[in-house]
Amino acid sequence: MTVADGLVNTRPMPQSAPMPKVGPFQRAAFFFLVYGTLAALSLWLSYEMRFSGGAILTTADKDVEGYLFTQRPWALLWIVPLKFVLLGLCGQFRGVFYYFRLHDALRMAFALSLATLVVLLLPFLSGLNGPNAVLGIPRSVALVDFNLSLLLFVGFRVSIRTLRERFAGEASAAPTSLERIAIVGAGNSGEQLASDLLARRGHGLQPVCFLDDNAEKHGLEIHGIPVIGAPERLPTLAEKYGVTEVILALPAQSAKRIREISALASANGLRVLVVPSMTELAGGRVRATDLRPVSVEDLLGRPPAQLDDAAIGAMVGGRTVLVTGAGGSIGQEICRQVALRGPARLIMVDQCEALLYQAEQDLIALGAGAVITPLVADVTDEARMREVFAATRPSLVLHAAAHKHVPMMEPQPGEALKNNTLGTALVAALASEHQVERFVLISTDKAINPTNVMGASKRLAEMAVQAMQGRPGNVTRFVAVRFGNVLGSSGSVIPLFRKQIAAGGPVTVTHPEVKRYFMTIPEAVGLVLQSATQGEGGDILVLEMGQPMKIVDVARQLIELSGFRPDVDIEVKFVGLRPGEKLVEELQHHGEQYRTTAHARIFRFVATGSRYEGLAGLLAEVRALVPQEKAACKQGLKRLVPEYVPYVE
Repeated sequence: MTVADGLVNTRPMPQSAPMPKVGPFQRAAFFFLVYGTLAALSLWLSYEMRFSGGAILTTADKDVEGYLFTQRPWALLWIVPLKFVLLGLCGQFRGVFYYFRLHDALRMAFALSLATLVVLLLPFLSGLNGPNAVLGIPRSVALVDFNLSLLLFVGFRVSIRTLRERFAGEASAAPTSLERIAIVGAGNSGEQLASDLLARRGHGLQPVCFLDDNAEKHGLEIHGIPVIGAPERLPTLAEKYGVTEVILALPAQSAKRIREISALASANGLRVLVVPSMTELAGGRVRATDLRPVSVEDLLGRPPAQLDDAAIGAMVGGRTVLVTGAGGSIGQEICRQVALRGPARLIMVDQCEALLYQAEQDLIALGAGAVITPLVADVTDEARMREVFAATRPSLVLHAAAHKHVPMMEPQPGEALKNNTLGTALVAALASEHQVERFVLISTDKAINPTNVMGASKRLAEMAVQAMQGRPGNVTRFVAVRFGNVLGSSGSVIPLFRKQIAAGGPVTVTHPEVKRYFMTIPEAVGLVLQSATQGEGGDILVLEMGQPMKIVDVARQLIELSGFRPDVDIEVKFVGLRPGEKLVEELQHHGEQYRTTAHARIFRFVATGSRYEGLAGLLAEVRALVPQEKAACKQGLKRLVPEYVPYVE
C-alpha cells in the first residue's frame, strides 16, 4: 500500500465471476428448499425434544404416539408453508442470500414470531385440540419450535456469510504480509472500518486493537478486537502489537484531539491515516476503507453542516442548471453536488478549456455524463453568453466565475473590474431577461470594507446583483452569498504550504498575527446551495465561518502532519503582508446588520440595496475605469465603493 497525491491507494479487489441470472421461480424454489428444510427439521426436533425419551411421564403412551405419529406429519404440511409465506412477506427473499446483518435477523425473528402466534392461537379459534388434531399443536412444542427455528435460520445465514467472507478474503489477499494497524475510536466509524477490513483481507490491513478515550470500553472487544486503552498508549503499540499504522475514526469536531494523537503517533514513527466522516459514509460517496492521511481540514473542529436535502433536491431535480466558472475548485464542487441531485441538464461554462475538460471527465467518472454539457465561454463576451442562455434556458444560475487572487489583481485593477463586476452584471442581466428562477452570486468576505481591488470589484458585483432585483418585469430571485477562504481551493495557502514543505522549506507566512476564516470546499458549496433555497430576492447572505485561525498555526500544523518539526526541520518565515491584505477579514460592512435565517449557519444582511435606475450609470463608470492607469483606476473605484481603502505603493 502506498500513499500518493494525498490519498491511500490500496490494491484493487478482484472481481468475481458474474453470477448467472436466476428467474423468480428458481429463486422461490431455492429459498423454499433451504428454509423449508430448516423449518421441517426444527418442528420435527421440537416434537422429539418434547415427547421422546420419557420426558413427559404424565402423558399416556397412546397420547405420545398420537402426537408423534399422527399429528406431527400433518403439522409439517401446514406449519412449514406458513413460515415460508411469512418470511417472504417480511422481505427475507428479496435480499442477497450471503449478505446478512442485524436488520435481516430482526425481520426474520418477527416473521417466526408471527408464525408461532398463529400456531398458538389456532387451537383456541378452531376448537380443535388433542394428539390427533391437525391444528392442536401443543404450546410447549410451538415455543420450542420458535427457539429452534430462530437458532437454525439465523445460524445458517450467519454461517453462509462468514464462510463467504473468509474464502473471499483469502482469495483476494495478496501473498505479502498484512500491515498491523490500531484504530483510534471505538465508535460507529471504527466498528464499520474494522468490519470491512476483516471481511476484505485484500486491503492489506489487519486491525489488532482499538484505542478510545471512553474508559467504559476498555477491556471490551469489537469483532474480536480488544479495546486496550486510551490513545496515550500509542508509544507501546509498535513493540507490543507490531503496529505500523494508526487509523483515526474520530468525530469531525474532535480537531484538538486529532492534532494531539497525530503528533503522538508521528513522534513514535507510526503513520497516521483517517477514516471518512459518517456524513460521507452515509452519503454513499466513500467507504470506510477509503483511507487518507490526516489533513488540515480535519483540524477545523467544525461539525458537518446539516443541509435540507429535500429543499435542495426540489430546486435542482429535473431542472436545467448553469454553472459559470465550472472549471475552478469551487465551480467543480458545485457541479459535482448538483449532478448528484438529478438535474435534467447541467451546463458547465468556463473560459479555460483545460480546467473544463478535467471537470467534465470527473463528472463522467461519477456517472453524470448523460446530463452535462461543457461550454467554453467568457462571461464578459455578451454575444457568446446570449447564445448560451438562449440555447439552454436554465432555471438556476450559479455564478462562480471570477478573478479571485488578491495579489495578482492588485496591479491590474481593470481586469478585476472587467471580469468580476461587468461579467457578473452581464450574466445577471441575461438571467433576468430569460426569466431564470434563481441566480446565485458566489461572493467573498473580502468584499466587506475592502482593502484590495479584488474585494472592491466583488462588492460592485453584489451591488449590481441587488440592483437587478428591481429591474422592471423581473421574476428572477437574485442572491449573493459571502464566505471566506476555502481550504484546498485554487490559490489558497494550503497547496502553497504543501509545495514548500515538499521542497524542504521555508514555509512563508505573511504576518504572525494574520487570521482567516476557513471552510472546506464541500461544506461551502453545500451551504451555497442551501442559501439558494432561502434567498428572498435581493439578499446578501453570509455563511457562518466559525472562529478565524492564525495562518502561522495552520502552517505549523501542516508541517507536523507532514512528519516534520516546525522551525527545526522546516523553517517558518515571515515575509510581510502583501498589497491589499488585511490582518483579519471582516464579516459585515460598517452599519450593516444581519439576522438569522431558517438555517443556523446562514445569515441574511439587512441593508438598502442599490436601485436599478442607477445601475446603468454605475456600470458605465466601471467601463470607463477599466482602461485607465492603475492609480487612477483605484481612485475611481474608491468613488464607487466609498468603504474601499485602496492600497497605495
